[in-house]
Amino acid sequence: MEQYQPPDRTSWLTHDGSDTDVVVTSRVRLARNVAGIPFVSRCVPTDLRGVMELAEQSLLRESIAPGMTWVPLHQLSQLDRQVLVERHLISGQHAKGELPRAVAISNPDESLSVMVNEEDHLRIQIIRPGLALQDAFKRIDAVDDDIESRIDYAYHPQFGYLTACPTNVGTGIRLSVMLHLPGLKLANEIEKVRRAAQAMSLAVRGIYGEGSEASGDMYQISNQTTLGKSEHDLLDQFENQIIPQVIEYERVARRSLLEKRRVFLEDHVYRALGVLRNARLLKADEALALISHVRLGVALGLIEDVPVRTLNELILVSQPGHLQRTIGREMDQAERRIQRASLVRERLAPARPNGA
Repeated sequence: MEQYQPPDRTSWLTHDGSDTDVVVTSRVRLARNVAGIPFVSRCVPTDLRGVMELAEQSLLRESIAPGMTWVPLHQLSQLDRQVLVERHLISGQHAKGELPRAVAISNPDESLSVMVNEEDHLRIQIIRPGLALQDAFKRIDAVDDDIESRIDYAYHPQFGYLTACPTNVGTGIRLSVMLHLPGLKLANEIEKVRRAAQAMSLAVRGIYGEGSEASGDMYQISNQTTLGKSEHDLLDQFENQIIPQVIEYERVARRSLLEKRRVFLEDHVYRALGVLRNARLLKADEALALISHVRLGVALGLIEDVPVRTLNELILVSQPGHLQRTIGREMDQAERRIQRASLVRERLAPARPNGA
């Protein structure tokens, strides 16, 4: 089987974006289909192979991005597919099954990926650290234009781009922001965000998008419909109205905890750091929850000598696929708990409470 060799670091793990105390990543995705070919769910294998050949010819070009890598998913092991899901380069749905499908990835930064034969023929994605939707859109717009110069997209003059899911018809755009919201969770106010998002026809999902739970206080907020809305209207609404409001809610919650419930907050933060620095067994979800509290402590100045980038990396490498890739072998769940605890202890060894 083929094997995907990811770079040591992926661009969204950096701490160089805007508002990264709350916003982990910004993502813009476009759904596109090839004119004259049925949607993936109605394709026969020859159609799928035809889309693969057309996509490979069109995507592996310097004009798209330097160092584009073509990864045939149906030839990868389950472990390698899991690694790609954990890196947010493909969806869980795309990782499953054996039909001809692939992903094209920009290397070494992995900021661009194009899923081929997922729900749509092409799912183009740009991901950036922090709040950077406008920047991500500018980049994906250029990539989309380049691809469209070589591939005839399925398009209707009245309805716009035609997609397998009716909610994507129109612009085919999906904006998504990954937010770290431990303050709102500790203050028991996270449901207010959910209700407000639903009232604005937004989706609130977990760390891996649709169908996933919110682990480690990570929440994805994204638009649910595109028909009748322009890309620029959606971008303006997200980057200048919705997300800044959620960021402010989270920061207010953090300040309130720090000022009014400091002992409660410090107990959560320092208890989490103590467990992570001493545990001999760690489950994946447990590790995420504890890392979340330490990340909060770093953002509020309660913990020193550990950068946010290290915590972002721990969120990734503590996941089952990356943990096994880091150790260099496949492991059962019991051994993963041992190795996860050991890895976390090593990387958080310099961390200490502020003033200790």
